[in-house]
Amino acid sequence: MQYMKIPRWKRAEFEEIEYEPKSIRELLKEMKNISELIVDLAYSAILFNNTDIAEEVKYLEVRMDKLNYEIRISAMLASRTVEDAEKMAGILQIAQASDTISNAAGDIVKLLSYKITHPILPHLIKESDEIIRKITMDRASSAAGKTISELKIASKTGVRILAIRRNKRWIYGPKGNVRLAKGDTLVCIGPDEGIRELTKLLKGDIGVLE
Repeated sequence: MQYMKIPRWKRAEFEEIEYEPKSIRELLKEMKNISELIVDLAYSAILFNNTDIAEEVKYLEVRMDKLNYEIRISAMLASRTVEDAEKMAGILQIAQASDTISNAAGDIVKLLSYKITHPILPHLIKESDEIIRKITMDRASSAAGKTISELKIASKTGVRILAIRRNKRWIYGPKGNVRLAKGDTLVCIGPDEGIRELTKLLKGDIGVLE
């Protein structure tokens, strides 16, 4: 097995990460999904002064570092000739660009630790029709084991689920047939009222969405 070392956030320690062989297509797909999600989360963390969302940004930034390492290893293993290496060069440039995006998002959330505020932020929040929230499903929730379609989350609340974190695994842009599980963390976007209703459901305060 191969290992890499990447820095832990807020620590001087390093953690060994096991290299798991994956196809380049699979790696690029996940990097694309993270790139799309991490920027939204970073701006939301700043606009709403939300440290929970900032933590997800930090997690995804480290995840992107791991993917960038894995795609470089895969590219080297796949290159047998100069022609192969030239083909892989473009793929590596895309991977590096995705990694740069995640690093920029990480820099954005660092602003929270500096306590930087500006009069324009409350104004932006007030005018925003949608907000992003991170909600973790409680064990008492009746939503556990049901699909997104069965719960009618979008039609009942106007909330869209951007991603689901299940232990160390992420489900990006989950479809209606995805079943929610106890302990799932949902990253959602939608109107404030809808977010509140969904939170009640996932925390077990209500049995169904009205």
